[in-house]
Amino acid sequence: MKVTGTSSVGSLGGAKGGARGGGGQGGFALPTVGGATAAPDVARSSGVGGIDSIGALLALQDVGGPLERRRRAVGRAGRILDVLDEVKIALIDGEVSRQDLDRLVRAVREERLSTDDGRLEGVLDEIETRAAVELAKLEYASAAI
Repeated sequence: MKVTGTSSVGSLGGAKGGARGGGGQGGFALPTVGGATAAPDVARSSGVGGIDSIGALLALQDVGGPLERRRRAVGRAGRILDVLDEVKIALIDGEVSRQDLDRLVRAVREERLSTDDGRLEGVLDEIETRAAVELAKLEYASAAI
């Protein structure tokens, strides 16, 4: 949908209906039968035009440009890297918890929903596999105790 102007009400000619009822004179005149039915048609048409314009603007805001999509992707990647750093430090300290690994798996799955890059899919697969291995190690260690 292409937005061509800021006001669609003026192009419908709503003010011209009053001149028909007056018989060409500029003074006050009571509405006639033909004039009474013309007014609701004009109001209905102008309402539809206004809704279309607002809907188009909202749709354009929702889509966002390539820069907006890139900004969101960078934000999601930053969150995954933060969780990876926390898990790495916990692994080095020997204190990794199931909650940390579950949070990592959730972050990877959320990113997987919004990507269409094959290389990124491969990296996410590796992270998810490593998290599954660490979860299996935790389960094995807790069963042995």
